[in-house]
Amino acid sequence: MAKLTKRIVDGAGAGEKDYFIWDEELPGFGLRVFASGKRSYLIQYRAQGRTRRYTIGLHGVWTAETARQEAKIQLGRVAKGENPAEERHINHRAITVKELCKLYVADLEAGLILGKGNRPKKASTIGTDKGRIKRHILPLIGTRKVKDLTKADINKVLKDVMAGKTARIVKTEKLRGKSIVRGGVGTATRTVGLLGGILTYAVDAGIIDLNPAHGIRKPKDNTRDRRLTEAEYRLLGQLLRDAKEDGQYALAAEVAHVIALTGARRGEIITLARTEADIDASCLRLADSKEGKSVRAIGLPVVEALEARIEATSGTYLFPGRGEDNAFGAFPQHWHKILAGSELEGITPHVLRHSFASIGNDLGFTEVTIAALVGHSKGSTTSKYIHTLDTALVMAADTISGYIQGLLDGIEFKQTAYALNRNSRKAALARFLQNAIGGADDSSLPLAA
Repeated sequence: MAKLTKRIVDGAGAGEKDYFIWDEELPGFGLRVFASGKRSYLIQYRAQGRTRRYTIGLHGVWTAETARQEAKIQLGRVAKGENPAEERHINHRAITVKELCKLYVADLEAGLILGKGNRPKKASTIGTDKGRIKRHILPLIGTRKVKDLTKADINKVLKDVMAGKTARIVKTEKLRGKSIVRGGVGTATRTVGLLGGILTYAVDAGIIDLNPAHGIRKPKDNTRDRRLTEAEYRLLGQLLRDAKEDGQYALAAEVAHVIALTGARRGEIITLARTEADIDASCLRLADSKEGKSVRAIGLPVVEALEARIEATSGTYLFPGRGEDNAFGAFPQHWHKILAGSELEGITPHVLRHSFASIGNDLGFTEVTIAALVGHSKGSTTSKYIHTLDTALVMAADTISGYIQGLLDGIEFKQTAYALNRNSRKAALARFLQNAIGGADDSSLPLAA
């Protein structure tokens, strides 16, 4: 044994195999001389009945004296019952956010991650989640160790996405395809919401003990509060009529028309199958909506619009796209073209859904009625409501969709304050709308008998 000094370390030559020189003044502190000639400082100690070694670092990066000071610190921790070698081992094995996301996506695609109603997430939602992971989460914290994440880190992700630090244009798999990645409040809120779900997955998997995303205050995303005014409805009606007459975007205009009159989600109408339109019962029987299977009462204007589509098509979908029996995939682009240059430019189809619910509220219908019409999940209450009050729901759908159809047709109503036989429904709705505008001639009203 000898006290490790610079002279002794520099004089330690390589042997046929590795060997150790131990310090005589600080038990457990030593130098490992490799057969290659490299020299490394270390400590050796016992923990939990086993001999453990903790490497301080290479000679040259560390001097004998600086390594001695570090050895004292680490041996002091050992004396307190800590295990620096095990901690380093665990730290090296700790997975990164990128590795966690890979595990999460694998389970997501296997249907093991449950979403609303404890059902596996839908393919469209999986695609959205993967996009947010790839374009926002990984660029910001992909290399970070999951166990080291703090609430401050999650807050920084929120602020960075809000500030647009991850915004860029990326190529897609389609030929000459591109995707514009934007930041902003809405994107940040939903990205951090997804990150919180991934970290909950990590807690459930035993990777971390606590979710650092819990309690994060996310800004309110105001984009979904947007609703059309009555004047904007009249403008939209004109834009849709122009698109239908022009012909280029006629199918997109018909899709938008049905969305406006039903408050349905965009995808529910784009992929609406012939078998899902129950004209006789005045409802849509959606096989796989966001809330699972869903029955939606529809008003007479929608019934008549869908009857026209049924007569005009022969395939699976009422709004067919290009190719063999595909749904109408070009709607988003055509929707933007229809609104381009108008005062409505930039609104999303979701605004039509929110506006439908708002009109229903204006007309005095309850939240549970509106929820049933638009397919919001309200638990067992809505389920029972749909099965026991179908007639009332159809009448509500008639009133709301009829009122919106009147707005789209340019009518200015003066008040907002009713049956399955079609003729009686037509007459009752026409009388309601006539009273609402102050006694106009029936011929000027939508759905006049």
